[in-house]
Amino acid sequence: MLRNLVLAFLACLSAGIVMAAGPPQGRNIVFILIDDQRYDAIGRMVSFFETPHLDALMANGVFFENAFVTTSLCSPSRASILSGQWAHKHGVLNNSTPLRPETPTFPKELQRAGYKTAFVGKWHMGGSSDAPRPGFDRWVSFRGQGVYSNPTFNVDGEQVRREGYTTDLITEYAEAFLDEEHDAPFMLYVSHKAVHANFEPAPRHKGQYEGRRYPFPASMADTEENYRGKPDWVRAQRNTWHGVDGLYDNSIDLEQFTLRYAETLKAVDDSVGRIVAKLKSRGLLESTLLVFTSDNGFQFGEHGLIDKRTMYEASIRVPLIVHCPELFEGGQRRKQMILNTDFNPTFLEVAGIKIPETVQGESFWDVLNDATVPGREAWVYTYFWERFFPQTPTVIGLRTDRYKLMKFHGTFGRYELYDLENDPHEMNNLIGALYTTTEAGDATSRVRAATAARYSERLGEGVDAKALRELFQSLHAKLNEELARIECAPEPNWRPTLAQ
Repeated sequence: MLRNLVLAFLACLSAGIVMAAGPPQGRNIVFILIDDQRYDAIGRMVSFFETPHLDALMANGVFFENAFVTTSLCSPSRASILSGQWAHKHGVLNNSTPLRPETPTFPKELQRAGYKTAFVGKWHMGGSSDAPRPGFDRWVSFRGQGVYSNPTFNVDGEQVRREGYTTDLITEYAEAFLDEEHDAPFMLYVSHKAVHANFEPAPRHKGQYEGRRYPFPASMADTEENYRGKPDWVRAQRNTWHGVDGLYDNSIDLEQFTLRYAETLKAVDDSVGRIVAKLKSRGLLESTLLVFTSDNGFQFGEHGLIDKRTMYEASIRVPLIVHCPELFEGGQRRKQMILNTDFNPTFLEVAGIKIPETVQGESFWDVLNDATVPGREAWVYTYFWERFFPQTPTVIGLRTDRYKLMKFHGTFGRYELYDLENDPHEMNNLIGALYTTTEAGDATSRVRAATAARYSERLGEGVDAKALRELFQSLHAKLNEELARIECAPEPNWRPTLAQ
C-alpha cells in the first residue's frame, strides 16, 4: 500500500502536477464589459447593426436570451458584477459613490487563489480617482467617464498620456497582457467606455451609417393609445434629457443619435475581433472562458424614452455571450434568466474557488453545461432616484419569466403590471386603471380592492377583477419574499437591511 502511494506521488511529480500550495489549475478568463449596449445591438439580432465579430462570437458561443441587470445604471451595475450583490447591499446607488475597498469581489478572490489579474478600461465607481483598486496585478484605467480620444491612463499608479482612440487603446493594453508569458491562470477584465454618450465614433467609422434609419419601436409614438395606463411620469419624460423630444437638452436629434451610437459600436466590435485573434494566436482561444456583456441596456424610443434607469425591457436586458469551444458547442441559446450578480459566483466556480457568503447571485455554470437545468423563478429590480437626473423615480420591481410588477416611490399615480408572454412590448398595463385619486393609500390598496364596484367599473368589461387581484397579490407576495431574501427593505429608506 505504502509503495503504491509513493509511486503515485512520484508519478505526479514527473507529470508536473503540483500537490502543495501554489497557483490554481483553473481556467483562464477574459471578461469584456461594454457600456450601454442594448441587448439586441448585434447584427444577428437586428440587421441595422454591423457587428461581424460579435456575430461570429455569438455563432460560436452560447447566447443567453434573458440576461438582465438588477440596477440599470453604470456604477451600481458594475459594482454588482464585481461583488455579486444587489445595489442596496454593496452601497453603490449612483455613479459617484466608490465601491467600499473591503467589499469581497471576484478579482480579489481569484488573485488570492493565485490568478494573475488585470483590469483595463473604465472603472467609473468613485470617478474622482483612477488609482489602482484592490484585486488586480495589472491596472490600466482613467477617471470617471473618460474621453473617447487622447486619454490619460493610470497605468499601475503612473499617469500616461496616450494619443489615439480610447476603445483601440484599451484593446492594445488588453493584447499586451495576453502577450505576456503567464505562469498561472489569468483573468483579464476589459471594460470599455463605449458606447456611452456622447457618442464619438472612431475616425475610420465616422459617417458609415449615413443614410440609414434605425427601426424605432411603435411605442415611441406620442399617442393616447400608447400612454393609456402608463404612469404620468413616463409621458412627461418625453420632453426631458432622457426623452425622445428633448434628449440631451435638444443637442442632437434621435436619428443622428442612433446612427452615432451604431458607428461608435463598430470599434467595440473591432476590439472583440482583435482579442479573439490574439487568443487564437496564443493558442488560448479554445480553452479560455470568454464572456461578453454590457453594464445595462439602452432605450431607443421605447415609450418615448432613451437611456436606461427604468425597468422596461430595453433598459434592463443586456447581451450575454459565453465562448469556450473546449467546453461548449457553438450556436447554442439559453432561455434561463441570468443576472449581473451571477458573474461573480460563476467565475469563482469556474476557477474552483469557494464562493463567499456575501455573494447574493447564483452561478450559471450548470445552465451553461445543460440547457435543461431550471433557472431562477423571479428576481428583484431596484433603481434609486438620482437628484442629478430626477426624471425617473425610484423603482422596486419583480420580474418572473412571464410577469413584471413595478412599484414607484416618490410619485403619485399608477404602478405597472405586464404579462410579458402576451405583451412583450409592455403596452397594456394590467393595473393601469387602478390608482389613487381622492382615497388614502397607494395603488396597492386600489388593486386589493379591485372587486369593489367603484374599481371594477374602471377596469371595464371583460376584465376578471378577482383574478387580477389574485395575480397582483401573488406577485406582490413574491416581491416581498425576494426582498427579504436579498436583505433589502421593502421601502427605499436607505438602510442596508430590513429593520430588526
